[in-house]
Amino acid sequence: MFMAILAGALALALTIVIYGGIIYIAFLIIKALRTYIKVNEGSAQSISMRKPLGESIKEHRNACGMTQDFVAAELGVSRQAVSKWESGASEPNTTNLIALAKLFGAEPQELLRGCMK
Repeated sequence: MFMAILAGALALALTIVIYGGIIYIAFLIIKALRTYIKVNEGSAQSISMRKPLGESIKEHRNACGMTQDFVAAELGVSRQAVSKWESGASEPNTTNLIALAKLFGAEPQELLRGCMK
């Protein structure tokens, strides 16, 4: 009789520990997801506040009074490539981004951040 009560109590304690562990793991997952969502909301807001790279390239080009043909010739790319960069269909590689910034008299970071001096 005593052994049956002891076995029942042990089974109950083990069940409580298992369910407690499951609840604790669920709590940790929810906490991690809430933190992840907060972090991503902040970065999404900062991204949405920035100008797209293509728009920044176009603004700098227009401010310098250059045509797409002129920029393309200076960089050794096609006019269609410059058009694609400005429309956002593609992005310039690092070498071309640095060359664009130099051509516009700007820093590459200005083009990437979408700001003008």
